[in-house]
Amino acid sequence: MTTLCKRLTIHGRVQGVYYRASAVAEAERFGVSGWVRNRRDGTVEALACGDAHAVASFIAWVHEGPPGAHVTQVDVADAAVPAPEGFSQLPSA
Repeated sequence: MTTLCKRLTIHGRVQGVYYRASAVAEAERFGVSGWVRNRRDGTVEALACGDAHAVASFIAWVHEGPPGAHVTQVDVADAAVPAPEGFSQLPSA
């Protein structure tokens, strides 16, 4: 199985709505490893690694987010990094 990693930047009303905690739960549900964190510019940034189907499923969820979020844009870029174990919530950057 080939592991692919994507770096995501999520724009909109995505801070203060449990976006990061929900992302951790959804990543675990899809079997995705990586991390999620708030950015000082008001976006949320995530690294999602796993098989293509799992990462695509997580990215589809990211476009919606948890109740209370209003996602206006998701930037997706390839990330050439080693896949971390598990999925964690990092401090803001």
